[in-house]
Amino acid sequence: MALITTGNALIRDLEKFGALGVYVPLEGGYEGRYQRRLRAAGYTTLHITAKGLGDVAAYLTRVHGVRPPHLGKKSTGSGAAVGYVYYAPPIISTHLEQLPPKSKGLVLWIIEGNILSDQEIEYLANLPKLEPRVRVVIERGGDRTFRWTSLEKTLLAS
Repeated sequence: MALITTGNALIRDLEKFGALGVYVPLEGGYEGRYQRRLRAAGYTTLHITAKGLGDVAAYLTRVHGVRPPHLGKKSTGSGAAVGYVYYAPPIISTHLEQLPPKSKGLVLWIIEGNILSDQEIEYLANLPKLEPRVRVVIERGGDRTFRWTSLEKTLLAS
């Protein structure tokens, strides 16, 4: 990898494919540089982790219920009540509503994507087709250099 990279190839491939699977060096640092390049190109980035996502489609595009951990305590509500449910807004819709007027779109950068199932990866690969202003980058694993490929190709390889 060059000492200073412009990130143009990554941006070009992201706009071409819509969703990319990236392999990053385990010592880190490279993904931050590419996220900076994406922001400079006019994209808004949202950096999340794949751990604890649950139902990916519901978390990203629908209002979904979240139950806090019980931590070994009993509910003080009525006998039928098991616990409380809090409702969270859809992440993607909320961020798309707040995009600046001249923004090219939203890049959803997901770390620790190696724990996602094939069905979740397939949904995320099709997400840019469902919502054209959304692009997806998933860290699929480690490598000696920072490299990327179409997310659909990483699905076929796994």
